[in-house]
Amino acid sequence: MLDTPSITQVNTSRPDLYAFRITRMVTQEDMEAMAALMNDAFDAHEDKVDLLMIFDRYDGAESGATWSWEALKSRFKSITNVRRYVVVGAPDSAEQLIEAMGKVIPVEAETHDTEIAAWRSLNAEAVAA
Repeated sequence: MLDTPSITQVNTSRPDLYAFRITRMVTQEDMEAMAALMNDAFDAHEDKVDLLMIFDRYDGAESGATWSWEALKSRFKSITNVRRYVVVGAPDSAEQLIEAMGKVIPVEAETHDTEIAAWRSLNAEAVAA
């Protein structure tokens, strides 16, 4: 289970669903840790996975946090390994980008205002650790 200062993995009721709660400022180390976990997940699953990102008191990302090799590799792998990309509480600019990208890449992308709506959409639930 991933647990960095700003990204915490959430247990789910499905083995093919990866959920993360993102709080505070995301650092390059946080991003690399999540990307490494997801790269391993992509390699471990024969089929595609679903990804849930919950932005909760998110303060942005430090400059350059998303440009590490591990993070870039994870982004490219996600195009062919993610079935659904569901986001809760995305910053306004990110919400529009997510919905637009969902129309161009082979990933179902959707945004929700509430966490419960996202869990219902994924037909899943969080599981206590």
